Amino acid sequence: QVQLVESGGGLVQPGGSLRLSCVVSGSFFSAVTMAWFRQAPGKQRELVAHIPSDGSTNYADSVKGRFTISRDNAKNTVHLQMNSLKPEDTAVYYCNSLLRGSPRFSWGQGTQVTVSS
Repeated sequence: QVQLVESGGGLVQPGGSLRLSCVVSGSFFSAVTMAWFRQAPGKQRELVAHIPSDGSTNYADSVKGRFTISRDNAKNTVHLQMNSLKPEDTAVYYCNSLLRGSPRFSWGQGTQVTVSS
């Protein structure tokens, strides 16, 4: 059973920054594409960013230039650095692996990000 454990969320003012982390159990980590998703109240879960095993990065238009995804294969960890946060970034953030464009594993508990003054 693969476990995904997200952390790093919190309450931040508009314009602030947060760094999310996700630790993944399993020896396959370095070989798979990892991703961050988010789900705002009343909305569908959406893909925010993903990073294949080669380290290239891809972002949703809504976060491009503000968020940075990275991975540490030695620690089975994927990060999401979020800068210039906006109220519309408020959501529960989840990590997962992507397989043919779809989430691969059961979801973790996520981490709540709230952007508010």
